Amino acid sequence: QVQLVESGGGSVQAGGSLRLSCAASGRTFSANAMGWFRQAPGKEREFVASISWVSGTTSHAAYVRGRFTISRDTAKNTLYLQMNSLKPEDTAVYYCAASQRRGVPLISTSYDYWGQGTQVTVSS
Repeated sequence: QVQLVESGGGSVQAGGSLRLSCAASGRTFSANAMGWFRQAPGKEREFVASISWVSGTTSHAAYVRGRFTISRDTAKNTLYLQMNSLKPEDTAVYYCAASQRRGVPLISTSYDYWGQGTQVTVSS
């Protein structure tokens, strides 16, 4: 079993920045890809960004491209999401996820393990 624990969420004003972290552990962690998703109240969970654990290839959703950056530290088994120029519409619970699939999976059903989520609130 793989455990994923997010941290770094909080409240920030529009235009501010936050960095989310996701620490992975358990049963010789061996994901091929990891990703960030988010879910706002009353909305479906949506893709934010993903990264190939081995190659570092990334994919970012259009609505965060240029503002958010996904990265990973393979030595620490930790995933990051640097969020800059935050907007009120970025308010959501952010989840990290791990996948056994190769590449940069974009859909939630491609992921096998999920964290508990961390709240990000952006005020105007």
